[in-house]
Amino acid sequence: MTDQQLQDKAISIKGKDYVLVSDRIIYFNETYKNGCIKTALVSQPDAEMVVIKAQIIPDIETPDRYFTGYSQAKWGEGMVNKTSALENAETSAVGRALAMLGIGVIDSVASADEMTKAGVKPELDGVQKQMLEQKCRKCGGEMVLNPKTGNVFCKNKCWLN
Repeated sequence: MTDQQLQDKAISIKGKDYVLVSDRIIYFNETYKNGCIKTALVSQPDAEMVVIKAQIIPDIETPDRYFTGYSQAKWGEGMVNKTSALENAETSAVGRALAMLGIGVIDSVASADEMTKAGVKPELDGVQKQMLEQKCRKCGGEMVLNPKTGNVFCKNKCWLN
């Protein structure tokens, strides 16, 4: 994946472009073959607030050059953190560390994942708006938007044919 391909994957949220952490990780792994991503739990395992530290080392031959990112997540806060606060915080910490290296930074160090976590919704294009106004052709259910991908689908998991 090239820098341009990474930027082309960005999604617009409130007029700014953000790159998903998953795309940043793929870019890092393809570009920095001798690099590594390390994460560590900073908080106590049973703490109400999970704190994760991530380190990105572009070349393990020069481990003194690294980039750090931290993230926190409160157990039970929001839908994802009811069961996956640790994983959510780890993903955000990795995204921030990759941004410190300069991967996926367009308008902000924040990733699309962080903006979604903060409750900021992506801007909808005309097609998405139109699809959300329709009912599912299979079951008549409500259509919903995946805020990370921008895909519209039936809340009952039916797909438009």
